[in-house]
Amino acid sequence: MLRYSIILAIFGLVCGLPTDFVDGDNQVSGDGLTRFPSVTEMIESYGYPVESHVAQTADGYLLTMHRIPHGLAPGAGPAPNKPVVFLQHGLLSSSADWVVIGPENALAYLLADRGYDVWMGNARGNTHSRAHVSINPDRRAFWDFSWHEKGIFDLPAMIDYILRDTGRTKLHYVGHSQGTTALFIMLSLRPEYNNVILSAHALAPVAFMSNLRSPFIRAFAPFVDTLDTITSLLGMNEFMPSSTMMQMGGYTLCRDESLFQEVCSNSLFLIAGFNSEQLNRTQLPVIMANAPAGAATSQLVHYGQLYNSGHFRQFDHGRLGNMAEYGSFSPPDYPLDRITAPIALHFSDNDWLAAVVDVQELRSKLVNAEIIGAFRVPLAAFNHLDFLWAIDVRPLLYNRVISLIERYDE
Repeated sequence: MLRYSIILAIFGLVCGLPTDFVDGDNQVSGDGLTRFPSVTEMIESYGYPVESHVAQTADGYLLTMHRIPHGLAPGAGPAPNKPVVFLQHGLLSSSADWVVIGPENALAYLLADRGYDVWMGNARGNTHSRAHVSINPDRRAFWDFSWHEKGIFDLPAMIDYILRDTGRTKLHYVGHSQGTTALFIMLSLRPEYNNVILSAHALAPVAFMSNLRSPFIRAFAPFVDTLDTITSLLGMNEFMPSSTMMQMGGYTLCRDESLFQEVCSNSLFLIAGFNSEQLNRTQLPVIMANAPAGAATSQLVHYGQLYNSGHFRQFDHGRLGNMAEYGSFSPPDYPLDRITAPIALHFSDNDWLAAVVDVQELRSKLVNAEIIGAFRVPLAAFNHLDFLWAIDVRPLLYNRVISLIERYDE
């Protein structure tokens, strides 16, 4: 348990780095504490239009989506019937992932300036989606979900809302990490949604995990059978919730003048893979301004189960629980052969969470999908978080993603 505690402590430091905004123009609230800009405030600060929308899932969760309806570039202004791109974040993250590094490099702005109507989802339980029609987030029942529910409930609810609101019949999908996991679940268990996907772009796709190198997952994976029970008994149903204390602590430790900034950087690398040259340390406090965004403990447990089992399958409740839930001693694998949508897999050699060999296994299981391609990022050191925050993410990745999206427009 000591090893597990140390890794959690490191992860707590990493995920507790919310700090000041791009220009350092934080506001001070009435109680004297620094208030960090919201996603909408970040977008507005650059002059882009932004809207907030709330979609309700079939099981009652209320999910906030952020929308940039048009860009600022010539020809990208307001217009009817714009093609839609939907962006979905990863574990412990939020819609902020797609805008936090600014208009020159962040994918949401780049797409808006290319003429797209950009929507950014927030999965149940994160900072922007902590609401339910009848269950308080303080209750254990609110957190009774994994990323399985995000695939069968959250993504369909948000996509249905977007299509109703825009009048479109199809959209493009871009997901990072857990945003890809949920996509594969939706398309395999709710196969009708294959028909609404113009193109899907899986950045650092996570499904099979046997070969991951991250010491974080490898350290707690042996304890997943007891971790879920222990945390539930202790009332720790949410993992790494955001808090003002963590925000201020992260700012103090990780800003440029801090002696501990390199500790923050190295802690990130221990999770995602080392790539010092692509991490903008000056922006380190900025890019973590909205993390951690909150997640159910069961989400991490479920990933630990994938690493242990070598399967991409539903949550393991134990032999008796599985028999009651699934009618078998083992949980069923997700039927990836039911996926038919056009899919592009974007992967990298130095991704410690989505290993190349695991991405290749995923590719081999997508036997009926229209594979756009499996694209290796042309930088050997590119890691799991570089898909969002790398200094050169635009030329290394986003230019190609945008080009492929344009190729699959209606």
